Amino acid sequence: MKLETLQKEKFYHIYNRGINSTAIFVSNENKSYFLKLMAKHLKDKAAIYAYCLMDNHFHFVIQVVEDEKIVTQAFSNLFNAYAKAFNKQQNRTGSLFEKHFKRIKLNSEEYLKNVIVYVHLNPTSHLNIDFKRFPFSSYQSVLAHEETLVAKDEVLTFFIDVENYIFCHDAKQKVLENKFLLE
Repeated sequence: MKLETLQKEKFYHIYNRGINSTAIFVSNENKSYFLKLMAKHLKDKAAIYAYCLMDNHFHFVIQVVEDEKIVTQAFSNLFNAYAKAFNKQQNRTGSLFEKHFKRIKLNSEEYLKNVIVYVHLNPTSHLNIDFKRFPFSSYQSVLAHEETLVAKDEVLTFFIDVENYIFCHDAKQKVLENKFLLE
């Protein structure tokens, strides 16, 4: 499978999971450390529009800011640094993540908005819990008044304003809740 090239100024959905679907985060401290590494390695290389860290996988929505090789190396450094620390903490060896991180180019504004909502609703989709209360998603970061890891002003521009951002998420959550009721 040929991987999508990360082109400067383009938007991407980045995701991966643990090898054999095993957990890549076994504690909140693991997730917090991963976010610190994200900030360190992706700063000035990719603008982060959304993220969600689940126990066995993660999602990001980013805009590439630097050249492809620089951004790809930054992601490699992030994943390698985290895997090394996780393996040491868990007294394990070998690969932590599946072979390559997946990336899908988001070719339209509507697609970008839908993927941001999709990423934020992962806790509802996978765990049947309220995404608004999930601490390792960027949903609340976009609403925060202080500076965060997320390019929140840019995110809100795509949704027009805070009210529409909240409305789009709530509407999609209702669809998911109805799906759960039917199952």
